[in-house]
Amino acid sequence: MSDTIEQQLIADLKQSMIEKNEIKRETIRYLRSEIHYAKIAQKKSLNEADVIDVLSKQAQQRRDSIEIYRDAGKNELVTKEETELAVILNYLPQPLTRTELEEIISETIKDLNASNMQDMGKVMSNVMPKVKGKAEGREVSEIVNLFLNKNNDSDQ
Repeated sequence: MSDTIEQQLIADLKQSMIEKNEIKRETIRYLRSEIHYAKIAQKKSLNEADVIDVLSKQAQQRRDSIEIYRDAGKNELVTKEETELAVILNYLPQPLTRTELEEIISETIKDLNASNMQDMGKVMSNVMPKVKGKAEGREVSEIVNLFLNKNNDSDQ
């Protein structure tokens, strides 16, 4: 049986201490702390999907910070956030390719018989659980928007 993400975090924390890899060590400690806070907030232990959700939120925070720091010209902070993001991404499932994502969205649109932008919310709420931790909401939204607009254009 493969290790859970939490077990992997503990093992990697020990390894980062041995290697004296400060950024990796501190990032893993922070992730473990966030997982612990999520357990407290939900008043239960977390399954793998819950842990992936916590890690996905942390990855998104890093992406947002990178964008903000880059716009502000704070390159040292950009580098730090990118390094932390790389550590976090090691624990998340492999992201879907654009083609895989388009296939999932296309199937969902067909299944729901969605045909226009009024169906966007319905499509998004069905697609997001399927791609949780494997695709960013922004990218999913962009593709759904593109597909629904294409359907709308061909209807006219």
